[in-house]
Amino acid sequence: MPLEVRWPFPQRPGLPLRITSTVITGLVGSYSRFWTKYMNYLTVYNQDVLYELIEKRPEGTPLITLCNHQSCMDEPLLWGVLKLRHLWNFSKMRWALAAADICFTKEAHSRFFSMGKCVPICRGDGVYQKGMDFILEKLNRGEWVHIFPEGKVNMTRELIRLKWGIGRLIAECNLNPVILPLWHVGMNDVLPNEPPYIPRYGQRITILVGRPFTLKHLVESLKSENKTPTEMRKAVTDFVQEEFRSLKTQAEALHQRLQITGQ
Repeated sequence: MPLEVRWPFPQRPGLPLRITSTVITGLVGSYSRFWTKYMNYLTVYNQDVLYELIEKRPEGTPLITLCNHQSCMDEPLLWGVLKLRHLWNFSKMRWALAAADICFTKEAHSRFFSMGKCVPICRGDGVYQKGMDFILEKLNRGEWVHIFPEGKVNMTRELIRLKWGIGRLIAECNLNPVILPLWHVGMNDVLPNEPPYIPRYGQRITILVGRPFTLKHLVESLKSENKTPTEMRKAVTDFVQEEFRSLKTQAEALHQRLQITGQ
């Protein structure tokens, strides 16, 4: 499915674009912070791990965060966990993959979402498409990229296989990205996946930040064995999937405990 609008990112973004993008990500992020922290009940476990990686990871080290996808408002509400100093810092804020058939159907929408550092991904076009190449380029510059590796809003909340795009980004990155999985519970209560799609307040949101890891040794081993790109993507994705899924039970148990105790 081809992109319905012009490619929204210039080769050399100038200062006005960076300023506009900073304002949009800052305003949207500040709204998310207000809505999750003050209009709902947000609990985040291990948030300092995320803060450390955003602020203090070695220069030139890319960061890949990934989380489950419960609601259409996971992005941007998830980033209500961040500090204002993160939300209003263009160079430290994440790049995100966004469905082209939802966010990039009109030029005005395209400008808004691209200024929010969202990159169009065309469903059905596979792991080799312009949006994925663009994101890989950002990782090769040591930047932060966030991914919903399930590839869609998972309304049943069952475990589904992760898309191989995550495997391509890790396997083909020229650097050694730090990978940080997160699992959240309760976003679908804030914005239900059914009409009238009106955000709610007074809901409980639980976010569990996992342990960071790298796959340098796995990738090097696969290369030394002359594995094909397809085999490498699968092996990397399988490893990430196991780490990712291990958070689900923990996060749901923490959320349930908070629901019962009300603390």
